[in-house]
Amino acid sequence: MDTDLSALAPFPDHCGRLTALPTKNKKKLMALWHLSLKFEAGRKYTEAEINDLPDEHTTFLDPATIRRELYNKHLLDRTADCRLYWKEQGKNSVEDFLTQYT
Repeated sequence: MDTDLSALAPFPDHCGRLTALPTKNKKKLMALWHLSLKFEAGRKYTEAEINDLPDEHTTFLDPATIRRELYNKHLLDRTADCRLYWKEQGKNSVEDFLTQYT
């Protein structure tokens, strides 16, 4: 299974931005996985940077929900004071990720 945007239809717009976060669990997980690919592994992000990146790839502009979902699904980790975020290591494939949460 790949993570191309066609698997997320009808949520991507003509520019590839998500127009909504899917409510069905599998598509929602795929959307989160897709958004997590936008973050560089090993780089530390401030909360402002974490908010900006999803806004570039979505039209619904709800960075708090995306940030929370990425953290809750262990795609991002953060410091205890929520000042720094980073992409979690150890997520081998979208299939493993989907199996873990479905």
